[in-house]
Amino acid sequence: MSKTESSKTPGLSADEEQEVSQNQPPRAAVLHEIIRFQGDQELERTIAALWWSALAAGLSMGLSMMAMGLFYARLPESDSSQVVASLGYSAGFLAVILARQQLFTENTLTAVLPVMTTPTLSNFGRLLRLWSVVLLGNLAGTVLVSYVMLNLPIFDTKADEAFLDIGRKVLENDLSQMFAKGIISGWMIATMVWMIPSMEHAKIWIILMITYLMALGDFTHIVVGSVEVSYLVWAGEIGWPVFWRDFAAPTLVGNIIGGSFIFALISHAQVRSDSGKPAPQRPARGTKTARDSSKPSP
Repeated sequence: MSKTESSKTPGLSADEEQEVSQNQPPRAAVLHEIIRFQGDQELERTIAALWWSALAAGLSMGLSMMAMGLFYARLPESDSSQVVASLGYSAGFLAVILARQQLFTENTLTAVLPVMTTPTLSNFGRLLRLWSVVLLGNLAGTVLVSYVMLNLPIFDTKADEAFLDIGRKVLENDLSQMFAKGIISGWMIATMVWMIPSMEHAKIWIILMITYLMALGDFTHIVVGSVEVSYLVWAGEIGWPVFWRDFAAPTLVGNIIGGSFIFALISHAQVRSDSGKPAPQRPARGTKTARDSSKPSP
């Protein structure tokens, strides 16, 4: 008798044992393979498909700033207004992830796992190709949507001022803060991507929880932040050199480190460490367990 069998709770019926085995959460190796497979599919997509999906994602992320700005414009001025307005930050992420559009910070995890599994020059080349196309598409979408939000007669004066305040708050961070907060943001997005396959039925709540915390912590995100800071550029408050130097560069590097070199690397190392262990056997539905076979036939 194995150690696992000897430690079972006594008195369980065969059906109850089967129910226990079928309700176990998926192993880390299973989640790793799901995400690796998704990443491999993304790496195979054409440049045109990646570009248009990434552009759509950049446009959709404008919903985050729009929702937050409208909350701030309609809420009374107080320190607690951020607690409510931060809910709006999730709007863009919900649109992008549920519509399966290409978001750069998602790809810092999903597309990295195939490269870590098979680290060839070909895979590195595919990864750089995907990253560059998706990042450019995301940024093009964010810059376009911020221009539209500023220049078309859509929002009232209070909302316009709220959008400016959101961008100004991002630029209150110095370079080291942009970088450090970008690491946390990249790690949180990678955590969200890792959680979703095991809790698909709770996907919306996972997205809401993670992105809401990102907004409360004022963590910097290259795509959402591009909408917020480029709005200041179009408004004439800053120039493009400030956008790239003070925001985009440190935030982008931080997001990549947090999503790829910390979370993805540690998760991959965990799975590789467990790869020598046999997977637990779970009886399939309708199959007899050892206890069933010991029962006499009626």
